[in-house]
Amino acid sequence: MARVWDVPVHDSTRVRDARVAAEGAAALAGLDGPRTAAAALVATELATNLLKHAGGGQLLVETVAPPTGHSGAEVVQIAAIDHGPGVTDVRAALVDGFTTTGSLGAGLGTCRRLADDFGVHGAPGRGTVALARIGAPPKRDAVGVRAGGITVPFAGAEYSGDLWTCVRADDRFTLMLADGLGHGPEASRASAAAAGELRRCARLSPADQLRRLDTVLRGTRGAAVAVAQLDMRAGLLRFAGIGNIGARLYEGGGWRALLSRPGIVGVHRPATVPQTEVPWAADRLLILHSDGLPSRWVPPTGPGPLTADPAVTAAVTVRDAGSSARPVRDDTAVAVLSPDPPDLP
Repeated sequence: MARVWDVPVHDSTRVRDARVAAEGAAALAGLDGPRTAAAALVATELATNLLKHAGGGQLLVETVAPPTGHSGAEVVQIAAIDHGPGVTDVRAALVDGFTTTGSLGAGLGTCRRLADDFGVHGAPGRGTVALARIGAPPKRDAVGVRAGGITVPFAGAEYSGDLWTCVRADDRFTLMLADGLGHGPEASRASAAAAGELRRCARLSPADQLRRLDTVLRGTRGAAVAVAQLDMRAGLLRFAGIGNIGARLYEGGGWRALLSRPGIVGVHRPATVPQTEVPWAADRLLILHSDGLPSRWVPPTGPGPLTADPAVTAAVTVRDAGSSARPVRDDTAVAVLSPDPPDLP
């Protein structure tokens, strides 16, 4: 199930909670002692940075699929999100000794060294997102595409009904986002069942995958599910969805919506599941999101830096769709499919 540690960091007592959350996620992911210690230290540094530089924020700790879609154990992802003053010079902030508060300035530099993946996005006046993955496979891969996402449970719950995952099978890379009906453990079980079955039918088309998921989810609460699959050999993106999962594709300098059919996977599947097929290129970007985002949310005027880690893009989307004074009203998940970014400098 989608276990998420949502740690509000507004005073120094929550720094310990951040470390405990990272240790819990590391145990769930099966990390060894050194990588568990690394995860705990990264969480501690990011939580401390939230207090020092933004006056507080939110730390989300979860286990996620590897961004390259390879099968195997999940990895620990730690995201620090704030609505503070923002980082004006990301490159400088990643250098040991950089500080705006008179401290030693080792926080982000330490996180960058310890994490297997690390990214920062800062927007002056809008806040900062720092995201680390521990236990991830090597960054560079011949896939040419990566996926990433962020999950925010409703009201700080232990489990989220929203879940994203990705899987690679031969020349097909599939990204799925599921929103189990309702909240809590039963909703989480429905979306987890969808993710488990996706790994067993990764070579099927999105429409056929949804038919398989409908059978597996019978007896659960059911879920809204969207599946996007990149056929790397053909250079095509295929999409199919049932329920209220939003899908926005950036292409040709603008955004277009990819439409799902009404229904509930496992409860009420439409008789036909149409499949959209569009070309994929290095300047494309796909965002899937659950209905936890405000209904008024619209994508930015541009895709942002296509070189950004997709999970960072997802976290920025969550941050910019709300505010510290306007918490999410539902389980929320955002998943992003993007070209494989270069290594950070």
